[in-house]
Amino acid sequence: MSADSHPDWHPGTVIDVRPVAQGIQRITIQRPPTRRAHPGTHIDVQVDIGGEPDVRSYSVVESNEDGSQITVSVLLSPQSRGGSKFMHRLAIGDTLLTTQPLQNFALGQGAERYVLLAGGIGITAIIDMARVLKSRQVDYEFVYVARSRELMAYLPQLEQLHGTRLRVHVDDEGTGLDIASLLTSIAADPRRDGIELYMCGPIRLMDAVRRDWLSNGLAIYNLRYETFGNSGWFEPSEFVARIPQLDIETTVGTNSTLLEALNAAGADMMYDCRKGECGLCQVDIESFSGHLDHRDVFLSDRQKQAGSSICTCVSRVAADKDDPTPVLTLSLP
Repeated sequence: MSADSHPDWHPGTVIDVRPVAQGIQRITIQRPPTRRAHPGTHIDVQVDIGGEPDVRSYSVVESNEDGSQITVSVLLSPQSRGGSKFMHRLAIGDTLLTTQPLQNFALGQGAERYVLLAGGIGITAIIDMARVLKSRQVDYEFVYVARSRELMAYLPQLEQLHGTRLRVHVDDEGTGLDIASLLTSIAADPRRDGIELYMCGPIRLMDAVRRDWLSNGLAIYNLRYETFGNSGWFEPSEFVARIPQLDIETTVGTNSTLLEALNAAGADMMYDCRKGECGLCQVDIESFSGHLDHRDVFLSDRQKQAGSSICTCVSRVAADKDDPTPVLTLSLP
């Protein structure tokens, strides 16, 4: 059961497909006009996973004025459950169901300074924000990080557009981002209470930024983020999930989420964002073996350390050497 308001689903037609970085495909879709996609919006797309329909969300990189042409960029993830593989198989002329642009990562107005931070494919959620900030002629800093330049989509265009406002950090060039230095500089700025930071990237990057943001005494309401839930602290491994009160026991495979497995086993689960942000899919943990791999940004550090709840849409249990098939026992409200 989803708490979504009912999005406007319509068939779309692929009108352009081309690579923009190693493993990243740029896909433009023609669909009925609605409105221009504002920065931070995404579209939901119906994908085919092993012959079964499912839904994936992709950030809008750009759109035309009436929203009839929407461009997304998709990373072919080695941990994909099938969504990115489906998107990478698309060719010009293919049709698929899509929604109108949906907003849950809005760019604010009126800040004294903006800091944008994109990690890897997280650039797709940030790129249009940077374009809008430049057009507003406001003070902004654009930080783009990745393991290598080959993985950095749109880098030449961004360097040309943003010039010295763009800071590029590349791990394999020895110029990786010093998060502590970035956050210290924000905290030392006389305008610190008027600085907003927007970020999208892997969970490790976002967790580190959030910890340093709070340790520097910066206002949490000035930290905005969007996440993608396929990055965790451990490699995905198979585990068993149980809900004794419903007499449910199911195996969660490496290419499935806990939420998907429980729904398939007959549990009527609540959920919404499916990205670990809203907390609607959170359930209580009775017991677990192995390691809890919290991949959400909804639970606090204290809640994650307590190990008493889990966001089923992205988080999971990881095996260890003494327990190759861990067991997670849950309790529903």
